[in-house]
Amino acid sequence: MSLPKKHFSAYLVYLCSHIHQQDMQFRTPIHIKPPEHRINHAQKGLLLGSCFSENIGTRMVRYKLPVTVNPSGILFNPASIFRTLERYASGKPYRAEDLSYDNNLWFSFDHHSAFSSTDRQKTLDEINRATEIGSRALLSADYLILTLGTAWVYRLKTSGQIVCNCHKQPRLQFDEERLSAETILEQFKPLAEGCLKNKRIIWSVSPVRHTRDGLVENTWSKAILIDAVHRIIELYPNNEYFPSFEIVNDDLRDYRFYDKDMVHPSESAVDYIWELFQEKWISRETLMLFKRIHAVHLAMDHRPLKPGTPQYRIFRQEYANETRRLMLEYPDLDFTDEINYFEL
Repeated sequence: MSLPKKHFSAYLVYLCSHIHQQDMQFRTPIHIKPPEHRINHAQKGLLLGSCFSENIGTRMVRYKLPVTVNPSGILFNPASIFRTLERYASGKPYRAEDLSYDNNLWFSFDHHSAFSSTDRQKTLDEINRATEIGSRALLSADYLILTLGTAWVYRLKTSGQIVCNCHKQPRLQFDEERLSAETILEQFKPLAEGCLKNKRIIWSVSPVRHTRDGLVENTWSKAILIDAVHRIIELYPNNEYFPSFEIVNDDLRDYRFYDKDMVHPSESAVDYIWELFQEKWISRETLMLFKRIHAVHLAMDHRPLKPGTPQYRIFRQEYANETRRLMLEYPDLDFTDEINYFEL
């Protein structure tokens, strides 16, 4: 028996209103397999790679995890990350002749533009200081987080060197090429069998879109990186994969989760990835400590309407006491900034 037309719309509304919420799927949430060993405050880490590694690294530093993040600046391609690790492993300092000069600035093709300056010796000193920091961090690291951004590289025509940063030099100075998964694997082997042999490596592919290469080329590049990383994981048991790329592209999958440039993930997207990373990769005991540190930071961010009141002085004293308890319970962690804030 068919329904009259005048009742059909009402019937559809009735059906939709009675569909159980669990039967409606508007996302494809990613299921992340927890690793065998989780990160805690007793382990030291070194993070290298794209600006996405800095986003996660900043959050790790905020919660007092003993990590070193990109001592030599942001690194985008695997060849530059591997070259930087080789330099850290050797500890070999840079020389003045390793620097280049243009537009009144001294700079290094192995480093980010943040190291560039008008003073040659200052540039060299800061670069070598960063190399020393990186060498110490690599030597003491229990784990590394390596975030790959692109498989496209720029090679200096004069030397054949793949540069970490072009420093806005004329494009004619470089040959552009695309690394293959096989090349990335071959470049990684000496490190895997050398300075990284006994270290845990957590790989990630950055969700940042390299649109200047072209959208098709960016997709091609990310596919190569994912392929290379999974080949590495199959060969080396101490290597793992955290799916930050897939979280943004398959779980969130919406331009609302990108910044205004439509290239970088938004703050809320990075926060979401960080939540998933904590849930799967950080130990339960460490997460409990995270909650206490977070409460202290929320108190520091609090802006009272009347800061001179007795109630606010009591509030500050309570959190000064809590910070001191944290210092006593975790003497290896530095709470100097927090205690100074509450007691000054």
